[in-house]
Amino acid sequence: MKAIIAERMDRLVASGVRKINEKAMAMKQAGEQVLHFEYGRPDFDTPGYIKRAVIESVEAGEVFYTSGPGMSELREAITEKLQRDNNISYDKSEILVTVGLSEAIFHVLSTILDEGDEILIPDPVWMNYLNVPRYLGAVPVSYGLREENEYQVDLEEIRSKITARTKAMVIVTPNNPTGGVLSEQTLRGIADMAISRDIWVISDEIYERLIYDNEKHISIASLPGMKERTFTMNGFSKAYSMTGWRIGYVAAPQEMIATLNKIHEYNTICAPSFAQKASVIALQNETDEVADMVKEYKRRRDYAVKAINEIGGLSCLCPKGAFYIFINIKQLPMTSAEFAEYLLDTAKMACVPGEVFGEGGKGYLRMCFANSYENIVEGCRRLKEAVDSLRE
Repeated sequence: MKAIIAERMDRLVASGVRKINEKAMAMKQAGEQVLHFEYGRPDFDTPGYIKRAVIESVEAGEVFYTSGPGMSELREAITEKLQRDNNISYDKSEILVTVGLSEAIFHVLSTILDEGDEILIPDPVWMNYLNVPRYLGAVPVSYGLREENEYQVDLEEIRSKITARTKAMVIVTPNNPTGGVLSEQTLRGIADMAISRDIWVISDEIYERLIYDNEKHISIASLPGMKERTFTMNGFSKAYSMTGWRIGYVAAPQEMIATLNKIHEYNTICAPSFAQKASVIALQNETDEVADMVKEYKRRRDYAVKAINEIGGLSCLCPKGAFYIFINIKQLPMTSAEFAEYLLDTAKMACVPGEVFGEGGKGYLRMCFANSYENIVEGCRRLKEAVDSLRE
């Protein structure tokens, strides 16, 4: 019998986050008291006003296909949000609503990358940006995000890695897994380089609302000369705790959106109609819901960062955005993968080894603080106990 699986599937690797999660879930089902810090999802319920909106939408019979790029009402609401919050002026024809940000990532990369093309990727980074280019036969070229530089970008390193094959550069700010937020100075340097070297920027801003300590999120497309060469990527999963609703979006020049919509129509036709309608309400009727979540995330972050830095052999920077702490474990006699396994087996605590996110993640552990304050206190206690036992 002929081999049926396409060779390109060998370029994909299974999700390291899911690997930890599946083992943790199996342990939990066996009756063990596992604490989950591996999930990259809010632990809050979706705000009630959004849930009521989806119920009303379903009961009103809004259960059919919408326009492929998304409901006109939602795309208009997104353009208003981008103007108000991000200082970027878009027309609704420059918006594509997708089934979560993951679909947006796949479609943008599929649209711009040919085999052999190069794309600059931060290291460490959410693994979709590594695996999708490989799947497409393109070449992800990593640039470092280093703890000693507070996870800012080394512009000279990027400049040295741009070649004639470089099509685009990915930035993720706030960053998953480091929690770093790119400064205005860094973003202006990236913008100048993108313009002078004629490359596109894919700007992942899904965590933009989860930001602390008076940090400021800046969309690179708002800088002079950048809107016409930027894919601004965002969604509703993180800020509104709507991970299961699967609503993301891309903002880009109209001709790019029209091209993206070709693959979108073949892949999904459209995002779920009632989830789109509720997303309109999410943008229009928000009061203090997101701000209250961020306030609680900060309380958890502050406790965890202090507790982790008091554990001998561990250290971490205080993340400025998102809801992850990237813990430096380089003083321990284990790789990050080994330590994550050890922690799950001995402390019943699930975290993600940093190497899942690229070479730059080796020697680190990602802990998500989108969990209850009580669980974070208990998790830090278990973490200290596990490290102390290891160092005896």
